[in-house]
Amino acid sequence: MKIRSITRWIAAAAIFLASCVPVSAESGQQIPELHTHAQAAALMDVTSGRLLYSSHGDDQLRIASLTKIMTAIVAIEHGDFNRPVKVSKNAFGKEGSSIYLKLGEEMTLENMLYGLMLRSGNDAATAIAEHVGGSEEGFVHLMNEKAQELGLQHSHFANPSGLDANGHYSSANDMAKLTAYALHNPLFHDIVKTQVKKAPNPNESWDYRWDNKNKMLRLYEGADGVKTGYTKKAFRCLVSSATRNGQQLVAVTLNDGDDWNDHAKMLDYGFKYFPLSQLMEKGESVQGYDLVVANTFKYPFADGEKERLEKKLVLFSPAREKAQDVNFGLRGEIRMVLDGKQIGTVPVYQKGSYLPEPNPRNPVKDALAPIHPSTLAGALSKVFKQLFLQQN
Repeated sequence: MKIRSITRWIAAAAIFLASCVPVSAESGQQIPELHTHAQAAALMDVTSGRLLYSSHGDDQLRIASLTKIMTAIVAIEHGDFNRPVKVSKNAFGKEGSSIYLKLGEEMTLENMLYGLMLRSGNDAATAIAEHVGGSEEGFVHLMNEKAQELGLQHSHFANPSGLDANGHYSSANDMAKLTAYALHNPLFHDIVKTQVKKAPNPNESWDYRWDNKNKMLRLYEGADGVKTGYTKKAFRCLVSSATRNGQQLVAVTLNDGDDWNDHAKMLDYGFKYFPLSQLMEKGESVQGYDLVVANTFKYPFADGEKERLEKKLVLFSPAREKAQDVNFGLRGEIRMVLDGKQIGTVPVYQKGSYLPEPNPRNPVKDALAPIHPSTLAGALSKVFKQLFLQQN
């Protein structure tokens, strides 16, 4: 009986430790365990979307003002930057952190997004939601629609600010995925890395001045985002990002009393043990074929993993080419497979073909299998989308 109890204890301990170790395949180098003080944590490479570390990463928890990451990206993608945002009575009286907007005050959406992300203004969050969604409820619908689109299976939003509410939650893994997606947007990236922002103040003789609450921007070399959060029920929450040697990482902790130190430790860990490597470069010839690759492809590898990578060339059949109206030289794709799992694909073109300028790689969006931009359908889709956005 005693031996059986010990065996059960060892098995339980192994399961617990498995939830706290890095998400990686076996490698030639022993990667040390990473521990934080967080209730849940995640670390992700932005370029590839690879999850490098996760501890209780799918637990559904309160996220406080980390919510505003979703608020910002939805506003950027749906907002009308030509119309000023007007502060309603509902926005003016919003509880919690504030940038002290006045009732009836008007401000550009862009400036209000800075107030939202740097100072975590709940008044700004409400004003933005009403401006973009027509109402808070309408905007929350867009937030949940975006969460579904991005495959955030452990997230649901009830408001744009992050105030504690029933049915308002996310997970460390989902927040890492959402932030990696958002950081591919140039405006979002510029906002969250800004340490100080000034904006016109129509009510006073001086400008607004917003100092970023995210101390990581000052404490950690290469830090370039993202958002702090706190409520009495969620406790301290933080999403940070940093870029070194061309590699950007996102770290997430939920309910962490030592988050500044934990984030520095997590980011150091990612840069050291999962450096970003370039696998192929746009225009590079495919050995043995009259083909070239269309995109540069990079991926973070632990020591020993790159040697196990398989590159599989898949050529499209003439029937498929005809069906997809591929008339710009697209001939197939190279699939990158690591330990039996496909980690990415790169289109290949007939040598001498025009290689379309791809949109910046967004691993979260790529997972949605978008229409390839070089096809006629892809071109038409892009045109219609642009026309629609210009009219709304």
